[in-house]
Amino acid sequence: MMALRLLLHLAFLGLGTTQPLAHQQGFSAPAFDWPSFSNLNSPQEVPDPIQIPSNGSKPLVVDVHVFVSNVFNVDILRYTVSSTLLLRLSWLDTRLALNSTGHQQNTVTLPWDVLWMPRLTVREALWVNWQDKNPQARVDRDGRIEFHLALTTETNCDFELFHFPRDQSDCHLSFFAFSSTVTELEFQVHAVNEIVSVKREFMVQDLKIQIPSQQLVPCFQVTLRLQNTALKAILTLLVPGEALLLADLCGGLLPLQTERIAYKVTLLLSYLVFHSSMMQALPSSSSCNPLLVYYFTVLLLLLFVSTTETVLLAGLLARGNLRAEDSCNPVLNGEQQDHGKPGPNPEEAPGAGKGSRRSWAEAADHIFFQVYVVGVACSQFIFIVLWMWATCKSDPAPGAAAPHGGQPRL
Repeated sequence: MMALRLLLHLAFLGLGTTQPLAHQQGFSAPAFDWPSFSNLNSPQEVPDPIQIPSNGSKPLVVDVHVFVSNVFNVDILRYTVSSTLLLRLSWLDTRLALNSTGHQQNTVTLPWDVLWMPRLTVREALWVNWQDKNPQARVDRDGRIEFHLALTTETNCDFELFHFPRDQSDCHLSFFAFSSTVTELEFQVHAVNEIVSVKREFMVQDLKIQIPSQQLVPCFQVTLRLQNTALKAILTLLVPGEALLLADLCGGLLPLQTERIAYKVTLLLSYLVFHSSMMQALPSSSSCNPLLVYYFTVLLLLLFVSTTETVLLAGLLARGNLRAEDSCNPVLNGEQQDHGKPGPNPEEAPGAGKGSRRSWAEAADHIFFQVYVVGVACSQFIFIVLWMWATCKSDPAPGAAAPHGGQPRL
């Protein structure tokens, strides 16, 4: 009897032969419409499931469970992060309730395009890949709809890299339903961290859900707190930099001769190459740049000062030796002896002059070395203090406080 009423209703609407049908064990319904069986006697009262279900004077409540299963491809240079999520949405649509006792099926499965459901948009997404192109929704006898969406997305993330590589950042995924208003739709959201792998550079330390206030359209926000494990950056950045600085300190123990100049210049050129490649590996920002950028620049200046000191003292010492040799020219000594004046001893006087010049050069070099060691130690201490306790708050984004989904501001 019920199937006969449904067929008569379809014939009355003129849709029985023009629309595709969804078959569910002995009864047929239009692919875009599934009327409540309690209203079959009144065709004018058949609701349209494509429209948002009514909840009286209150907005429709959609329960959302967010399951985060993977976070990968964290790129601090591009400020992007990729993640895999599963959304389980459920809401009540009384128009789809099976009120007839003659219908034996407790739940039915329908394609997503025959039902109303919130059309979600990820605000921070560069791209979104919905893994199931034709998802199915389960509808129970009371009209409760349960729907699953699996997606992989790459989103922008404002990494806080001031303490890189021991940085911690909050990455947001904001879901907006632009086809509805806050008076029509409301989200109740729960989040579950289902990440089981720990072999990764960035770890998800926390997972939070927030319903932003003062928005013109329904929305919810998933916040991933990412912690950098820092091992890779320490091995590739800090260890080579500290090794070059230690080698430069050891170079100060070499004699003030040409060998030390070659040693210092080689270290400086090596560090210039390292500094150039390191700057390309570190991200840049309009505010709160990583402390390592300033730290390695200070190391470069220290190496430059150390090399400059070595070159200057060695050059002054060599110039003084040349002048001493010129003053002890053998021709001049012979002329002085012809006039009966004793000349300087060629073995004693030059040696005494060189010894005095070498003594003050070595003394100056020794004083500089002590000051340099103290300066290096102080720079290391200041960097550790800043890295442990200093904070830097990035400037707020221009549109952070602006509501989304409304009319543009003029």
